[in-house]
Amino acid sequence: MTPPSRHLALPVLFIAASLLATPARAQSAPPAVPLHPGHGKLLLTGGVSSIDGAAGGGLTPWAVIGSYATDGEFGATAFATRTRTQDYALDAYGAAVGIGDRVEVSLARQQFDAGAAAAGATLKLDIVGVKLKLAGDAVLDADTWLPQLAVGAEFKHLNPGAAVGAVLDSVSARRDGVDLYLSATKLFLARGLLVSGTLRATRANQNGLLGFGSAERGGYAVKPEVSLAWLARKDLALGAEYRFKPNQLAYAGAAFREDDWKDLFVAWAPTKQVSVTAAYVDLGNIVGHPRQTGGYLSVQLAY
Repeated sequence: MTPPSRHLALPVLFIAASLLATPARAQSAPPAVPLHPGHGKLLLTGGVSSIDGAAGGGLTPWAVIGSYATDGEFGATAFATRTRTQDYALDAYGAAVGIGDRVEVSLARQQFDAGAAAAGATLKLDIVGVKLKLAGDAVLDADTWLPQLAVGAEFKHLNPGAAVGAVLDSVSARRDGVDLYLSATKLFLARGLLVSGTLRATRANQNGLLGFGSAERGGYAVKPEVSLAWLARKDLALGAEYRFKPNQLAYAGAAFREDDWKDLFVAWAPTKQVSVTAAYVDLGNIVGHPRQTGGYLSVQLAY
């Protein structure tokens, strides 16, 4: 699941810069960062694992840092997700580490079963994600209008296989790409309402599963993503997401048209260590098969 070394250089530099940006701790503080003992954040306020590995909703990242770690602690999450539509299937799995409720580092792999559209080929997309909290606190600032803000980067590498690779070469789609995003997340705790918005700069075709850019449209497109969640109970959230998508391969024919993604979800956390998310997803047109809708199920373990 490891992208080429040149592809990993950028996230390493990003992590280093993020850690250097962390405010210095008082000399009286212990030199080591303890593991999170399991009593920090409220249930579900750290989000769940998105298909790209970052903490947030299923389709889009939020400004929160994954796991239940708070200041001065490490936390970790692991997840597995299955999405099934009429003609395709997507499996995603990975893990993330939260550092001091300030920095998040994630790894994810997506395996896309292209079915009859590509003679049963399986596309593999590896993602290294880094997120840095800039300001605010979704929980502690719940009684103000200040949202939690974070910036992030997702470094993606696609292994499309020979058959799909030849198609991508014909339109000059690259195998590697970087998504950059800015997220703002606001929790209205008294009302049990969470609102999150993200601006993503991307060259990805179908999130990177069809490569990045093309001969005709190689530049970045900036697209918004929105999440809304209602905490019906402390352990149960209902919500919806809408992710606007670029359409960089549309010139190649109707089969390559890319539609926005949306979902309706329910997330349940029976304990702080386990959460389960189920959703109805609408992914629109995917490689000539319009109106791809279906089910999404994800399990996350958190510490």
